[in-house]
Parts: sequence; structure tokens; C-alpha cells
Amino acid sequence: MFYGLASGHVSTDGLVVEQVLSDIETLNRAAFEGKYEVTAVSFHAYAHLVDRYALLPHGASMGDKYGPIVVAPAITPEEPHSHGETVRGNGIKGKRIAIPGTLTTAYLTLRLYEPDFQFVVVPFDQIQQAVLDGNAQAGLLIHEGQLTYQDEGLKKVVDLGEWWADRTDGLPLPLGGNIIRRDLGPDMIAKVSKMLHDSIAYALDHRAEAVEYAQQFGRGLDKARTDRFVGMYVNDLTLAYGERGRLGLERLMADAYQSGLIPQKVPVEFAA
Repeated sequence: MFYGLASGHVSTDGLVVEQVLSDIETLNRAAFEGKYEVTAVSFHAYAHLVDRYALLPHGASMGDKYGPIVVAPAITPEEPHSHGETVRGNGIKGKRIAIPGTLTTAYLTLRLYEPDFQFVVVPFDQIQQAVLDGNAQAGLLIHEGQLTYQDEGLKKVVDLGEWWADRTDGLPLPLGGNIIRRDLGPDMIAKVSKMLHDSIAYALDHRAEAVEYAQQFGRGLDKARTDRFVGMYVNDLTLAYGERGRLGLERLMADAYQSGLIPQKVPVEFAA
């Protein structure tokens, strides 16, 4: 998303942009302090930040019939499911699950799917190992783990993006987006919004170079898997939410509020 800016091909119009690389839960926590003027956050976190931050109309990551995956060790004889089938209800109910953070949308969606489970917070890139080591009975995978879990002998219990699409007649599952501090004022917000839009557009138009740039942050993914992963979460829905993206986010916020998982109704209103 930020390749256009990082490569210098998109003008910052006199602004000095400092890029900060952190995992999403760290960014979620920092947003509660207002630490960054512009930041990526989980939509679960955004539900708590609406008063301080406004939602930018681009930069979202959405799972379109795919999303965070719950995985477990190879199925035991007591659980006679095989071939990567989705296991409903008792595949998760009451289990101890490693999650990447309580403010992630993955965790929020898992609670919509099955509210009755125990959790332990583990850094997102250590969740597979926590499951393999027996420190958790299952793990909630975001990021690259969605493509690599089978290599490590883990099996899918449920793909929450697939479940969400079934639940919502095919809407995408909104996971994270870009937000901007409201105190910057409308002129600066509009300026930054255009800059970030142009960076995403440049990356999509120069995909090969942008993927090569992104690969350095891919934690061991080869080029083919990096390209696949980028395509999953940086695409036309990233450049603009569109009707499907907006409806997906409205549905997520409504369902979460009705289930008592977020403190307030969250209007889907864009900053610029």
C-alpha cells in the first residue's frame, strides 16, 4: 500500500512522511494514545477510536470469501474430520485458542462465530508454534500464516472469511483500514487522503515492483506466495471500499454491537 510513497514516486507535497513498521496489535494499542497522525488499525479497534480518528476511504484489507483461519494439530481419532473440512461449533467451543490480540478483527469475528472459548494472546508470527508446542489447542492465524500452516502439519478448523461470506450473502470481511486523527483538520486530512490513495494506485499499477518491495517484509515467503498474499489483501477493495466494502463494514459493526462486543454503534463515514 505504501510503495508509491516509499519509492518516492508519489509526491508528498511538502510533507515529511515517517514510515513506522509494527504489527497490527501494536498499532491498535498506539492508536488509543493517539500516537500516530495516520495509522493502520483493526476495525475492531476502530470501533473504540471513532471520536479521535476518522476513517480514510482507502487502504482497507478485506477478506473476500477468505480471511483469518483457525488451525489445530492434525485431527485426532476422537475428532473424525479430515481433508481440511470446516469443523463447526465443537471444533472451537471451550478450546484454548492462541489469538494475535484482543483488538484484532480476527478475534472479534471469532467471537461472533463462537463466543465460548478460552484465549491466550501470542504474537501473530508465533501462533503456529504455540499450537505445535501444545501451549494452545488451536490458533487464530492472520497474515502469512494463512498460506503456510499446512506446511507445518496444521489443519484448518474454520476459515472465518468463508463463514462470513456464507452468513452475509457474499459480503467481504473487513479486517483493517487506515485512519487519520481528526484534529489535523479537513484540509490536511484531504491532502493526506489523496497522498495515500495515490500510493495504493501506483502500487497496483506497478504490481511487480511493489511485490518485490513488499517481499522484504514477508517473513520467509517466496515470491509466488508473496504475490498471492498481496493479492488477497491489496486489491480494488483497498483502493476504494465500493458498495460491497462499505456494506461489509456496516454489517460487521452492526453484528458486533448487537452481540455486545463493541461499546457503541459505529457509523461508516469516510474522512475525505
